[in-house]
Amino acid sequence: MIVVNETLKVIKQRRSIRNFKGEQIKEEELQAVLEAGLHAPNAGNQAWHFTVIQNRELLERLNSAAKEAAKEMNIEQLRALGNNEKFNCLYGAPTLIIVSGNEQAPMPLDADCAAATQNLLLAAESIELGSCWIFFVLLAFNSPQGSELRKALKIPEGYKPHSSAVLGYKKVATVNVPDRKPNLITYIR
Repeated sequence: MIVVNETLKVIKQRRSIRNFKGEQIKEEELQAVLEAGLHAPNAGNQAWHFTVIQNRELLERLNSAAKEAAKEMNIEQLRALGNNEKFNCLYGAPTLIIVSGNEQAPMPLDADCAAATQNLLLAAESIELGSCWIFFVLLAFNSPQGSELRKALKIPEGYKPHSSAVLGYKKVATVNVPDRKPNLITYIR
């Protein structure tokens, strides 16, 4: 018998959404998602900071800066996206949350920031918001505009952007849930 509950359903149905309606999410939805992020497991120091961007001009600046940085990378796939005029790394989502980590924290931040981001994504799905984990936009901080963007986004001194997620209302409510690959679990009992 397989155990099923609401949490497990949300985990199984969550998908990366890359097609959003134009309207902004409600403040209470944003706060619910952020609260879930704050309750993520961490190495005991909660050494993260969330930056919420809902300003369309800043979102476009981030997209443009990320694409400029991608054009200079040695990874062909990223260069191609950077050169694609139609590509928007935020997929038109009205909200972006950047999860930054305190670089002075004694424990590895990648795991803490990843756990917080996963909580943001699961919380979004649980209240029927679309979401997508976005790496590409972080390239903006490696662009010539990187330090200027950090200031504009009020990222605290000593914090580095580690992950990010976009949020918005899904244009399409039903998303295909593909089968999982076989043979990804080994049991040693």
